[in-house]
Amino acid sequence: MASKDADPSLGYLTRKDTEVKLPRPTRVKNKTPAPIQITAEQILREARERQEAEIRPPKQKITDPTELADYRLRKRKEFEDLIRRVRWNTSVWIKYAQWEESQKDFNRARSVWERALEVDYRNHTLWLKYAEVEMKNKFINHARNVWDRAVTLLPRVDQLWYKYIHMEEMLGNVAGARQIFERWMSWMPDQQGWLSYIKFELRYNEVERARAIYERFVQCHPKVGAWIRYAKFEMKNGEIVRARNIYERAVEKLADEEDAEQLFVAFAEFEERCKETERARCIYKFSLDHIPKGRAEDLYRKFVAFEKQYGDKEGIEDAIVGKRRFQYEEEVRKNPLNYDSWIDYIRLEESVGNKGRTREVYERAIANIPPAEEKRYWQRYIYLWINYALYEELDAGDMERTRDVYRECLKLIPHEKFSFAKIWLLAAQFEIRQLNLKGARQILGNAIGKAPKDKIFKKYIEIELQLGNIDRCRKLYEKYLEWAPENCYAWSKYAELERSLSETERARAIFELAITQPALDMPELLWKAYIDFEISEGEYERTRGLYERLLDRTKHMKVWISYAKFEASAMEETDADSDVPEDGVREHESKKGRIQRATRVFERAINYYRTSAPELKEERAMLLEEWLNMESSFGELGDVSVVQSKLPKKLKKRKQISSEDGGVSGYVTSIILLCIYRYLHICILPEHNVESFALADMKNISIMYSPKKTRRRTSRF
Repeated sequence: MASKDADPSLGYLTRKDTEVKLPRPTRVKNKTPAPIQITAEQILREARERQEAEIRPPKQKITDPTELADYRLRKRKEFEDLIRRVRWNTSVWIKYAQWEESQKDFNRARSVWERALEVDYRNHTLWLKYAEVEMKNKFINHARNVWDRAVTLLPRVDQLWYKYIHMEEMLGNVAGARQIFERWMSWMPDQQGWLSYIKFELRYNEVERARAIYERFVQCHPKVGAWIRYAKFEMKNGEIVRARNIYERAVEKLADEEDAEQLFVAFAEFEERCKETERARCIYKFSLDHIPKGRAEDLYRKFVAFEKQYGDKEGIEDAIVGKRRFQYEEEVRKNPLNYDSWIDYIRLEESVGNKGRTREVYERAIANIPPAEEKRYWQRYIYLWINYALYEELDAGDMERTRDVYRECLKLIPHEKFSFAKIWLLAAQFEIRQLNLKGARQILGNAIGKAPKDKIFKKYIEIELQLGNIDRCRKLYEKYLEWAPENCYAWSKYAELERSLSETERARAIFELAITQPALDMPELLWKAYIDFEISEGEYERTRGLYERLLDRTKHMKVWISYAKFEASAMEETDADSDVPEDGVREHESKKGRIQRATRVFERAINYYRTSAPELKEERAMLLEEWLNMESSFGELGDVSVVQSKLPKKLKKRKQISSEDGGVSGYVTSIILLCIYRYLHICILPEHNVESFALADMKNISIMYSPKKTRRRTSRF
């Protein structure tokens, strides 16, 4: 007896019987590469060779009408049962009807299709499949009936109309197809439907009918694209007058639309193809006067291209510049403090090349001073002055006017409240380009006196250094440090300058003066520079003294590590610099002393963290790590065991859980207890003292450890 889950399509086997059972993948424990590697190609080849044959249901051969009737009855019963369960599933109905069609029982197939349409007549796929079956089997009248019902019930589904018309056209029934088109057009479809109707008429050379359809089309869809298509249709048929009339009608109706630019461009190109250049020029000018400037970019571009081909270049450039000038005038009139609009306006005038107009616009622009003396209002305004000065120097070539622009700009800026280092430096660099070194120094000196800034000091020092004026550089560094004594960059650069001049004592004195300042912005960089300076000079005792002074100020972990590494490296360099050859004993003693000095630093650091800062456990652990790495690097002379004994160890505490009879039921770790306490305290019983609960009350907690699996560890910390 067959199972109720048996599937006839699988030979009355169940899905479970046909499943290919693969072995469960095991977890790979050893991930080391095998000595013999297997390629992916070999794996695929072996998998293909070992693949079993596909399980297919056996083929059933029908030998007499009785078996055929039984087969049909069984299949129909299966389909009917399936439909009874999933009546809303369209694919089941389609399969049922197609099976009846394969049995050549068309009446039953139509019955299935009609029943499916009763369930969901809005599903146009059912109508399409139904009509295709009728057409495939050459039941034309039945197909017409189906299509007619479909377009009546679903007139907004364009695919049904297309299929219906295509069938009639293939049958040669042109009048019937035209009638169907007329029925469809009464519903006012989208543009594609109208264009399909027009193409249908043109296929049979019915130009007048197509023209009449175009008239109805532009009335139904009064869009720019529709009118342009209509005009191109007339142009293609050689009707120039009709096409011009269509464009004129379109301009009257759609001149104020958003996409009117496309209509004007098409109209002008039409006149251009007709060799009517004056008409095209008038159309372009009319459109530029009526279309807003923001939407006329493509129109401007087309107009320029047209004039370059047919007209006077200077005239069109003046016209286009005039339009853009008018646009910028409107913008700056509405908001004279919109400096971006002024900059764009100035660039337009610069591109024209009229110096008088350009200077006039510059003067009008810089006259709009920001309303408040706050730097954020002046940040964009100052670029008007910068561009003005650069224009006078580079484009106009008037150096005196350039100097006047810089002078007036520096007078206008309220240096008591804020200033701009850029304008001071540009003015000084301009004087240098004019070989006026005295003027440049005067400008930079005024800048330091009125509005000192880091950028001004750096650039002034760089200029004097390039000129080789060391005394001036020293004076500038002194002024720089008087203004910003906390600036570590200035101290470091000053000392670096003295060192480059081989003035070691002056550099050391500068460093000493720098580290005694009460406030520094980046003291770590200054101390590092000082220490590196002493190391480069070979003054190791001074370097140790610096480290000790630094440790008096801060006990940071990195200072201790750097100190220890210095002790090791300093000893190595001392040995390397020695000219006396060492025997094995002296070399061994030298290395041993090196280890002792570095180890002494680490021991001091660990003792400090253990006694004075016991809360900094992570820093102490990192110090021990560095110490261990250093001892390992010394090889046999290093004593790794000394450090390992000081390393922290994990601590795992456990508490005993008593059972009801008084015995020991298990252990729970302290970390788990802490998590349980916090969970109960925060989520369940925040108002109770959770620690008062007995451990015996938590015997049902699933997280427990057997006494044999729990280890007790101690910690050095």
